[in-house]
Amino acid sequence: MRNICMMGCVSVAAMFAVNTAMANENLEQMSKNPKDWVMQSGNYANWRYSSLKQINTKNVKYLTPAWTFSTGVLRGHEGGPLVIGDVMYLVTPFPNIVYALDLNQQGKILWKYEPKQDPSVIPVMCCDTVNRGVQYADGKIILDQADTTLVALDAKTGKVDWSVKNGDPKKGETGTMAPLVVKNMVIVGDSGGEFGVHGKITAYSLDTGKRVWRAYSTGPDKEILVDPQKTTDLGKPIGDDSSLKSWKGDQWKIGGGTVWGWISYDPKLNLIYYGTSNPGTWNPNQRPGDNRWSTSIFARDPDTGMAKWVYQMTPHDQWDYDGVNEMVLADLNMDGKDRHVLMHPDRNGFLYVMDRDNGELISAKKYDPAVNWATKIDMDKSSKNYGRPEVVAKYAPGSKGTDVNYTNICPAALGTKDEQPSSFDPQAKILYIPTNHVCMDYEPFRVAYTAGQPYVGATLSMYPPKGETNMGNFIAWDPVKGKIVWKDPQLFSVWSGALSTGGGLVFYGTLEGYLKAVDAKTGKTLYKFKTPSGIIGNVMAYEHNGRESVAVLSGVGGWAGIGLAAGLTKPTEGLGAVGGYAALSNYTALGGQLTVFALPAGYKAGETGSGHMK
Repeated sequence: MRNICMMGCVSVAAMFAVNTAMANENLEQMSKNPKDWVMQSGNYANWRYSSLKQINTKNVKYLTPAWTFSTGVLRGHEGGPLVIGDVMYLVTPFPNIVYALDLNQQGKILWKYEPKQDPSVIPVMCCDTVNRGVQYADGKIILDQADTTLVALDAKTGKVDWSVKNGDPKKGETGTMAPLVVKNMVIVGDSGGEFGVHGKITAYSLDTGKRVWRAYSTGPDKEILVDPQKTTDLGKPIGDDSSLKSWKGDQWKIGGGTVWGWISYDPKLNLIYYGTSNPGTWNPNQRPGDNRWSTSIFARDPDTGMAKWVYQMTPHDQWDYDGVNEMVLADLNMDGKDRHVLMHPDRNGFLYVMDRDNGELISAKKYDPAVNWATKIDMDKSSKNYGRPEVVAKYAPGSKGTDVNYTNICPAALGTKDEQPSSFDPQAKILYIPTNHVCMDYEPFRVAYTAGQPYVGATLSMYPPKGETNMGNFIAWDPVKGKIVWKDPQLFSVWSGALSTGGGLVFYGTLEGYLKAVDAKTGKTLYKFKTPSGIIGNVMAYEHNGRESVAVLSGVGGWAGIGLAAGLTKPTEGLGAVGGYAALSNYTALGGQLTVFALPAGYKAGETGSGHMK
């Protein structure tokens, strides 16, 4: 590995003098300071909301790029920067270079960490060589490397404090997610559902890197860390061998259920929440049963890893509808009752609202009218199918056998949204969601498992819903009423994370490369700027020296942009995405860059917020 600490490494020792055992309490307090951005999701509740309002609906038209930074790496740039005091931290796609940038000197490099990783991990990464961001705690920057090495770096110098191996790329296991620090633990999952891995989530000591606990998504009760009588599913005990009984033989051992999305945490309930990915293989006829607990939401005690409750959104997933999307925590009045809820816009096209204490299903509504694979989620608590989707057979791959092409299924495998995170405005109680508006043809075929080799078993083609041309929408969703407030159609999928602000704005990026700012109430575009490459990164905001800034990484790639990122041309390559997004090459090209936006230096804010220029 190579480490560079340049002159001027910031002196912030006091900031890092934290009682490690109280790391989450410190992070929770730090996240309340809008001047910093201390977690990838903004806070433990996954709001991605900034209360800053220097930039607002009146003056956002004056926004301008303040400074930029080239990462020196191509491929897809997911995730976003962190800001702790005077320092910004960011990570690139493979080889996962971490930069610490001095905000006092417009991004001067304070230190650079460049791990040496075997490039053989690249072809094992199913959907580009992405990384969803570093995390911070107790003076450490935590990185989940592509080769599954979990690393803790000294935030002041970039030197390695500890590292531990979380998986084996030779078996198809890779690392792409942003870990989460809870109490004295770093919690991280794994990628590799398309390679038949045995999905898991693991907690490591923040001090030493020693493993604290590990919970698999599928298998025996003792391995998935459930209590058959105390762990519940929709209010009822899951019973003995709930996972094993839903798989044929030992298929659970290569059953997927990986954990690579976003984790949220409720400090008062002391529960973490996350979703699991698709089961392997994509040919559903090779794995009869519900395939529990793939495509599921888990609520776990972070101290022990034991599951309090679990719920499966898409039993016997026949479409690759991973359940890894974010869990947004909020307190809402639902049907006249104040509830502690979890909101989950799932890949399958339904937005679930659940009681995050006990796992009760409160509502489940389609957040794109094009969704047709299921008519609804059964909400009748007296029904034997309570909580299950009512599947439409003609849109269910495998229902008529293998080697049959099932057409016009909506959404496509990449879902009504993928991991690109939504933003919740706690004042307006509105969820702002980047979405895909894409359908597919899906033909399953028989596939054999070989460790470290793709274990997909399906050929896909993707396209917009019939009669439509837009492949994405950016929407405002009312979770109480369960309906779209407004939507902003996009030429391509919106593969960027959103940011809502106290200035009445919502920011997001487009695959063509635009950073957009829209009016949170109406969706009207108030500002846009074309960055050098398509945006699949997540927008964040911070304040430094009294000046609010908005930052985003551009660098096209990810699943939607895999054709450009990896140079693929066959329409069915990239798990079907190449053909669907072929036109993207007409609008953007590869390149990794951070762009920081602010109001011009000569701008003076007036009392109304409208301001004026000198």
